[in-house]
Amino acid sequence: MLYNAPKHVLPKLMHVHLSPELRSKHGRRSISLRVGDTVKVMRGEFKGVQGKVKSVNSSKRVAFVEGLTRKRADGRVVDIPVNVSNLMVVALNLDDKYRKEKLGEG
Repeated sequence: MLYNAPKHVLPKLMHVHLSPELRSKHGRRSISLRVGDTVKVMRGEFKGVQGKVKSVNSSKRVAFVEGLTRKRADGRVVDIPVNVSNLMVVALNLDDKYRKEKLGEG
């Protein structure tokens, strides 16, 4: 289902866990991941690393986080994609007024 999910279902699959502080503040367990959110990597090689989300690819269900890079054999530095299921939001980007209203802050 995940690999051939229709495009209107993919945003629902991009939900990420909220940190315990944000859970108690907003009264919800997860939220859709957006560019500008500060996340913490919970699994994998970069476990424990925090950074801002640079970009999100909903069709592949991955996000690119600042600070997660690798040097290739030819010397180029490339960003490492992280599956959204391995992330936890520690700070929200509340620049969007609709997102603020949805969370009850606007």
